[in-house]
Amino acid sequence: MNLNYMAIAVPFFLFFVGLEYWFSKRLNRSVYNFNSSIANMNVGIAERLIDMFTAAGFFFFYDYLHNRFAIFDIKPTLLMWIALILSTDLIWYWYHRMGHKVNLFWGFHVVHHTSEEFNYTAGTRITFFQALIRTLFWSVLPVIGFPASMITTMLIVHGLYPFFTHTQLIGKLGILEYILVTPSHHRVHHASNEAYLDKNFGDMFIIWDKLFGTFAEEKEEVRYGLTKQLNSYSFLWQHFHYLVELWYLAKQKTGTWNKIKLVFGSPSDFDPQVRAIVEQKFLSRHKVRVRSQKFRIYVLCQFTVMIIALFLILLLEHHTDQFLQIMSASMILLTLLNCGAILEQRRWVFFLELIRGLFLAVTTFHYFPHPTTLVFLTLLTIASLVYFSTLEKQYLNSIYGR
Repeated sequence: MNLNYMAIAVPFFLFFVGLEYWFSKRLNRSVYNFNSSIANMNVGIAERLIDMFTAAGFFFFYDYLHNRFAIFDIKPTLLMWIALILSTDLIWYWYHRMGHKVNLFWGFHVVHHTSEEFNYTAGTRITFFQALIRTLFWSVLPVIGFPASMITTMLIVHGLYPFFTHTQLIGKLGILEYILVTPSHHRVHHASNEAYLDKNFGDMFIIWDKLFGTFAEEKEEVRYGLTKQLNSYSFLWQHFHYLVELWYLAKQKTGTWNKIKLVFGSPSDFDPQVRAIVEQKFLSRHKVRVRSQKFRIYVLCQFTVMIIALFLILLLEHHTDQFLQIMSASMILLTLLNCGAILEQRRWVFFLELIRGLFLAVTTFHYFPHPTTLVFLTLLTIASLVYFSTLEKQYLNSIYGR
């Protein structure tokens, strides 16, 4: 049976998240927050989901560049594997550094730094947009002569290692601190302390930071997150808030050159007050008054079902038709929006439930196109519209409390 064993990454990461959570409780360390952890993993779920549709495209992109423009014909020898891992990490260093120094790139990378907690869930907080941008940086590898098969294999290893550096439970690691990026080094990178800003950009090896003058040792207590915290668990807002802020500021600039300078300028020159203005303009401040924590149980149930669905759709990728893949992906993305809206206690979450119901109805009718099915779904839709206000009230009461 032709299974996609890359799906194993889903339970693999969840196992270590659970293990770290268990150890944190045993050590009486408060490193997990329910809302933040769910929001972190939701970002990672979206990336895994979109990767199902784009991974092959990245491979063919590297293969095309290698076949057309390769300078050398590199073979997969031990020496070349070592050269590839060093080259991959060096390019990552400069991609990562540009991601902190250029507004446009920071707009895609900031999502990884939004979390105010630092644990393995933060390690899953990678977006498809980051993957797209760093692919453009890594495109130099096939031009040098590394074949696509070597590059994609190395990127799996290179993507796995940094997950384990996102933890507060592991202290300094002796001699390894001089060579590898350790949890101590990466805690510094995720810090919002002024002394730690824009430090430790390496992904696997810390040698680049020491070579290019961006290394900082962990000394003072670390504060995680942004210098001006986002204070939002919205799935969409966490992804696009900085780009919206950038767009808003660009509109205030006169002249094309000034707009370009802003887009490719430095985040350190960015007006921090603009976030409050943009949030006021684009984020609704009307929240439902919460009288219970039942919504957390609902979010956890949705998250569990979503994880199982993601695992199965990835595992059985080669045995499902494209319609089911697209509809399943759409349902998962709607659930991600739903979970974020519930964590934000938004009233409009009920509309997401109706949209999810519509997707489920379309999928059901696609696979069971019987007149009885159509009549049942039609009656259900009419009833939902007729009793919309009552259903909305009951729904909000059920998740937020009366």
